[in-house]
Amino acid sequence: MARKTRLMRDVEERYQRQLEYLVPEKVNELGLSATASELGVSKATLGYWILKLGINVRRVALAPGETLEVKRAS
Repeated sequence: MARKTRLMRDVEERYQRQLEYLVPEKVNELGLSATASELGVSKATLGYWILKLGINVRRVALAPGETLEVKRAS
């Protein structure tokens, strides 16, 4: 696990969740820019956190009628 900065811990306290779970959920829901705004950090800071925490962000294009399923490793 990566060592967390004071700002990272502050955001975790505010949302009562670990960033490892909060960030992917928010990015999927809102996108990168809106997530950064909601968390009160810059896009660069959010990008740094994503790298530091080992979060994978993928962009996928789907044709009409196609769906995407995400499975979590156990």
